[in-house]
Amino acid sequence: MAIERLAVVGLGLIGSSIARAVKARLPGVAVTGHDASALVRDEARALGLCDRIADDPADAVEDADLVILAVPVGGMADAARALAPGLKADAIVSDVGSSKAGVGAALRAALPDHLVIPAHPVAGTENSGPAAGFASLFEGRWCIVTPAADAPADAVAALTGFWQTLGATVDTMDAAHHDLVLAVTSHLPHLIAYTIVGTASELEEVTESEVIKYSAGGFRDFTRIAASDPVMWRDVFLANRDAVLATLQRFNEDLTVLQQAIRRGDGDKLEAWFTRTRAIRRSIIAEGQDDPAPDFGRKH
Repeated sequence: MAIERLAVVGLGLIGSSIARAVKARLPGVAVTGHDASALVRDEARALGLCDRIADDPADAVEDADLVILAVPVGGMADAARALAPGLKADAIVSDVGSSKAGVGAALRAALPDHLVIPAHPVAGTENSGPAAGFASLFEGRWCIVTPAADAPADAVAALTGFWQTLGATVDTMDAAHHDLVLAVTSHLPHLIAYTIVGTASELEEVTESEVIKYSAGGFRDFTRIAASDPVMWRDVFLANRDAVLATLQRFNEDLTVLQQAIRRGDGDKLEAWFTRTRAIRRSIIAEGQDDPAPDFGRKH
């Protein structure tokens, strides 16, 4: 199943990176883009992101073999309904959202006569907008595809091959399991980062200028995560609420254990915990998912 024409709906960080990566790695594929914001569309035209930028979503997807929705997960269903009149019968509709069960259900309800194969490239930065994207964003990163049990094998293979060509390593997974895994590895860390930075900003005993001036590596790295797109993350937490709440409950229980260890002066408990978590960090580096250089490779 060949992909010769691609439509990208939503031209923020991920959408614009897809467009750039396709131009670099699949120069024979025609790319049409659309964004709900006229300002973003104008910026995308000025950047030359796509072969064509359409003002109407249905026009953008006309004749597309693959349509990728790169919009906040809360807006997936509305975006799908808006583009539906232009979809050809055998088009593959996918997305890039970081929650999958709810998104998949919403897209299938909005497009009951079309093939929907959700996907999630596990890549990104704290920046947003068309200018924030870059062609190498997906290189060496995972993309998780969550097809329904009855999805045609050739269509799944085509979508898998597409992401592999953009440099990603592809895995397939049940949508509900994906949501639990990402609640642990992405959603809860973002929630913690938003909380810590918010708490620091509200401490009356410590001024905001002191928080900024004396930010050590730990707090500084939390602020990077907490700078992520507020609308996108609002929608992620609402869409994946069950998995996030279950993981948050476990985190709160573990936090209580550490709180008790500190109160009781139980150094052995703390050291054992920190030793185990350091091993996880080393495993992430060994898998090539982060830079082993000191201070995350920052230049000083």
